[in-house]
Amino acid sequence: MEMDIGIPPAQRKEIADGLSRLLADTYTLYLKTHSYHWNVTGPMFQGLHAMFMTQYTELGLAVDEIAERIRALGHFAPGSYAAYSKLSSIKEEAGVPGAQEMIANLVKGHEAVTRTARSVFSLATSADDQPSCDLLTQRMQVSEKTAWMLRSLLEQPAG
Repeated sequence: MEMDIGIPPAQRKEIADGLSRLLADTYTLYLKTHSYHWNVTGPMFQGLHAMFMTQYTELGLAVDEIAERIRALGHFAPGSYAAYSKLSSIKEEAGVPGAQEMIANLVKGHEAVTRTARSVFSLATSADDQPSCDLLTQRMQVSEKTAWMLRSLLEQPAG
C-alpha cells in the first residue's frame, strides 16, 4: 500500500538516510560504552562502571526509537556492523584505553551524535516532519548533557 503521511517520498528518503547515519553513530557509541563498562579499571572503577551502564542502557533504547522512526518513514533501518561501519562518523578502536581516555572518547562520541542529529534536523524541519524533529531534539539534548557530564570528570580542580 502506498504511503501518504504528508511528506513526499524523496524527502522521506533523505530524512531516513540521515536517521540511518544517526542510528549508526548511536549504535557504535552504545557498543563502545558497553565495552568500557566491562573493561574500565582504576580508582574510578565503581563510579564509571555504573555510569557507563546507565549510558549504554539509554543508548540501547535510543537505537530502537531511531530504527522505528526510519521504518515509519517507509524505509529499512540498517542493522549490521558492516552497514554501521560505513555510515558512522564514530570509529572503533583497537585495544582498551585507560579510564581517562575512555571518558574523553565518550565525550567525542556524544558530540559526534549531536552533530549528526543536528545535520538531519534541517531536513526534517523543511519537510514539516515533527516526529523526526522531536526525536532529533531528544537525541541532541541527551548527548549534549552526557558529554557535559563526562567532560566535567576530566576537569582539574582549581587551585
